[in-house]
Amino acid sequence: MVDPRQTESAAFADLWLGSNVGTDIALSHTIAREILVNGLENRAFIDNATSGFDEYRSCVMEWTLERGEAVTGVPAAAIRELARLYARADRAILCWTLGITEHHNAVDNVLSLINLALLTGHVGRYGSGLNPLRGQNNVQGGGDMGAIPNKLPGFQDIEKDAEARAHFEAAWGVPIIPKYGRTLTQMFESMEEGLLRALYVIGENPASSEADMNRAGHLLETRDMLIVQDIFMTKTAEMAHVVFPASVAAFETDGTVTNSERRVQRVRKAIDPPGNAKDDIWIIAELARRLGASWPEVTPAAAWEELRTLSPMHRGMSWARLEAMGGIQWPCPDENHPGAKFLHGRLWETDRAKQGMRAPFSVVVDEPPVDTLTDEFPLRLTTGRKLDSYNTGVQTRAFASPLRDGEAIEISPFEARRLGVADDEVVRVVSRRGDVVAKVRIDPGLRPGLVFMTFHFPEDVETNRLTIDAADKKSGTAEFKAAAVRIEKVAASAAATA
Repeated sequence: MVDPRQTESAAFADLWLGSNVGTDIALSHTIAREILVNGLENRAFIDNATSGFDEYRSCVMEWTLERGEAVTGVPAAAIRELARLYARADRAILCWTLGITEHHNAVDNVLSLINLALLTGHVGRYGSGLNPLRGQNNVQGGGDMGAIPNKLPGFQDIEKDAEARAHFEAAWGVPIIPKYGRTLTQMFESMEEGLLRALYVIGENPASSEADMNRAGHLLETRDMLIVQDIFMTKTAEMAHVVFPASVAAFETDGTVTNSERRVQRVRKAIDPPGNAKDDIWIIAELARRLGASWPEVTPAAAWEELRTLSPMHRGMSWARLEAMGGIQWPCPDENHPGAKFLHGRLWETDRAKQGMRAPFSVVVDEPPVDTLTDEFPLRLTTGRKLDSYNTGVQTRAFASPLRDGEAIEISPFEARRLGVADDEVVRVVSRRGDVVAKVRIDPGLRPGLVFMTFHFPEDVETNRLTIDAADKKSGTAEFKAAAVRIEKVAASAAATA
């Protein structure tokens, strides 16, 4: 397990590597070099299925164990052990969460992991591969359905795939503009530039979840029109001109859900939504009708059947098959196909026609976090979640939990001694963008120089006043995992009112 913090999960690991925040590429490159210099790479797979290996090899060869240890903070012996365990394993899966992707070089971080899988042949076989672990149960399904700015449903490229566009145009009776949309980060940039004046926000709470909350809140509250569709009256909903109360997808509506192994499963309505709350599909269809669209009746089953005629990877998943089989994994190209247990098996084909495009190695460069540490801001703040809570807390804070004890700035025992602070003492946390007041919690799983906070309790501590909105240019993801801060003692009178 690789994590800057020695969390409870680390107790389950055979090996824990406590890396410095923002050094994922450096660690991946060091592991790769150790594999290469010991001849542990899967040469047969590399030669048969990949491209760009020579350039990649040149890129990582400067990452000696000594350099890797100096940059990542992980002992050379631990890096060596991990490299050999991974390369020699019969089956291996690389899993990651937001600690990889919430950085200004998020895509490159992921590419560095893909490189390791290609280097060792741990891809395209049952029990081996790469798996981004999702924060909610249908994040994968959202992407599958086209809730990303550059793809139509089924991950069909909106600019490059003219054939796919033609199919959607024929089905929907409107032209599909071959132009990528904006990421969330780009939307806020467009608001700042005056280009985006109206927003329709569904199931999201950007007023609390966006980095640099001061900027985000100002931009949201100054829109000409803000519509929010949600099951909770979030901080964003409180700013809205119109709020559509929606239904809970888990048990108040029919539909589908897709999990991290690409398995599409049916969701079945158990109870009616309360009060005036409506099904999301009903809200959108009714809005379309009132805007003059002549849509036929839209039901979950009808929407799914339309989707599978337009998305090749879902084509074999009829509503009836999903019901009968209890779920099917995409791609499933026809109704005789059982669904794919794993992806990229084609890479092991020796027939070039069956193999298709080779998997490319990517040359990526280690870059430190944007928010640099200085004498004024000497501590690295990283953010994340706790077991009992989710994101901005809207979905979880309404019920009690014995695991929950509110927001705090978690610091190492070393830092507590250096600063002269104790558990539950109120301090001020300051970044280049803002400051918050929070209680101290001493965590022996943190190393000197590293501090931790969550976003779960914005009504008490607005952590995102500290985070930086520097974003990855490829994915648009903000660097929530790496801010530079300092901690100040608070006078007793101020602490009493905090």
